[in-house]
Amino acid sequence: MSDPKDRAPFIDLPEDLPGIRSLFAFKPETGAALSQFAQTLLRGSSPLTPGERETIAAYVSSRNETYFCAQSHAATAAVLVDGGREVIDAVIEDVESAAIDPKLRALLRIADKVRQSGLAVTAEDVEHARAAGAKDEDIHDAVLVAAAFCMFNRYVDGLATIAPRERAAYEQMGALLAGAGYVAAGSAPGTGEGDQ
Repeated sequence: MSDPKDRAPFIDLPEDLPGIRSLFAFKPETGAALSQFAQTLLRGSSPLTPGERETIAAYVSSRNETYFCAQSHAATAAVLVDGGREVIDAVIEDVESAAIDPKLRALLRIADKVRQSGLAVTAEDVEHARAAGAKDEDIHDAVLVAAAFCMFNRYVDGLATIAPRERAAYEQMGALLAGAGYVAAGSAPGTGEGDQ
């Protein structure tokens, strides 16, 4: 796989907007729909906290090697979970040894299987998650976040969007997303606050 920093965007994207933000600006009608979807997925009603859902998004994106999404969602999750970036980095490094709730660990295992193929998820995986305290809606939402982030990851990487290398850029994005969500009142996709 080529290093994303060595790739130039395959289509004419705004140079001042990294990652998915540039794609939302390129095609605002799909950007608006995807922003609303991300808002519902990551901030809507769910038994999983926004921090848990962001952790799943960061983990799946990391396992897919999508630098922009992994970094932006890791930074967002770090704002929303106890233990901050240290916990999120530990999850990305090794989910089995990370200091997280057993239920989240079981859901992350399922999310990684979804990342590979939905068919990789087994009844045993689901039973392990249930034994760790997951209910049907927890399992549903974890699978949906994982599947959606495979789509977002391929969208970002398939068009070779720009991914900043500076961690501070992602910390700023994470703070905005944790506070404002994905559809901030009055902001258009690709303009800053409220973008994915």
